[in-house]
Amino acid sequence: MPGAVIIGAGPGIGQSVARRFAREGLPIALVARSEKTLTAAAETLSPTGVPVTSLVADSSDEHALRAALDAAIEEFGLPDVVVYNAAIIQSDSLGELSVSAHLEAWAVNVVGAITAAAHVVPAMAERGSGSFLITGGMPEPKPEYVSLSLGKAGVRSLVTLLGEQYGASGVHVATVTVDGPVAPGTDFDPDLIAEHYWRLHTQPQHAWEPEVLHTGRTAP
Repeated sequence: MPGAVIIGAGPGIGQSVARRFAREGLPIALVARSEKTLTAAAETLSPTGVPVTSLVADSSDEHALRAALDAAIEEFGLPDVVVYNAAIIQSDSLGELSVSAHLEAWAVNVVGAITAAAHVVPAMAERGSGSFLITGGMPEPKPEYVSLSLGKAGVRSLVTLLGEQYGASGVHVATVTVDGPVAPGTDFDPDLIAEHYWRLHTQPQHAWEPEVLHTGRTAP
């Protein structure tokens, strides 16, 4: 039975999104860099009773990420939805990071999403259905967050490109842009934010949104 793949299944948005989809009965494939993160994420899904598979992969490692996606497909079939939630979130100003540090941030924030999309979206288009959702942020660039601002602008452009190429084939590509610090018990509670992902996934095609902005002022 096809399900949901969560890339970047750490505490916060990743695990909340996994629980939200699991509540609807979808099998869940969790992808993260460490076994410790995956164990914690799987434990939060235990009460739902859905099938769960945990896959270790660094999103910046193309071969590892593709292998994890292949394993998820082998386990549950081509997913109904893939959520790309991996990111390097750090404060850095112009000239503060080395070239290698900028490349590392770009590899996680953008290139990993490209890798995942290239691996699953064409097959979703051939099937005629599916959602590819990316966690965004920084709706306005900030000079104190140079690498993150560039990365989030990159995934916003990626969503536009993928939507133009595959939207007509039935694949909904969208970003949930979070304009604030994620923290439980606040207007930026990850469980509140997770509702956007489920709503985007279930939207009828005529009402598809390419981006949802979570400002914390309006609950989904």
